[in-house]
Order: sequence, then structure tokens, then C-alpha cells
Amino acid sequence: MAVGIRIKMAGVNQEQFDKVNAHVNPMGDPPKGILFHSSGPIDGGWGIIDFWESRELFDAFFGSRVQAAVAATGVEMTGAPDVKEFPVHEIYKP
Repeated sequence: MAVGIRIKMAGVNQEQFDKVNAHVNPMGDPPKGILFHSSGPIDGGWGIIDFWESRELFDAFFGSRVQAAVAATGVEMTGAPDVKEFPVHEIYKP
């Protein structure tokens, strides 16, 4: 079942996000199970809204590729990312 994932990364700005994202390379090597991704600035940091085929696929991606990219780029957050899962009733792609 599809899940929505909301992530808040305190203390992260666009330059830092772009640096990590370039290392992850989601456009060149899409993560297994991603259905939709968006991100932008929020109060005090950077926010992400994703839709995934399952929470397990998100966790596998975040725990491997994202954490490796954060370590490789030296980007530091203010605390751990705030990750919330929410159920998805439907997904519409025009």
C-alpha cells in the first residue's frame, strides 16, 4: 500500500539540499518505489513530501543512499530529520 512521507530537516537550506540531492542522483538513478517527490523551504529548514509504494522502500532508500550522501557531502542538520508517515487514499497522475 502506498504511503506519504513528510520530512522536515531543521537547519538545512537549498544549497545544502541540492548538494546532497546531486550525490543521491535520483533523476539519473531513481530509487525503487518512489511515486512522487517534492521539496522546498520551510520555517527553519527544508521540507520534503514524497509518495512511496511502501514505507519499507522509503526506509531502505533513506537508510542507505540518503545517509551515505549526507555523510559524503558533510551537510549537517540541526538534529535528526522529523519523518512522518501518512496513509494515501489515492494517487492521481494527469
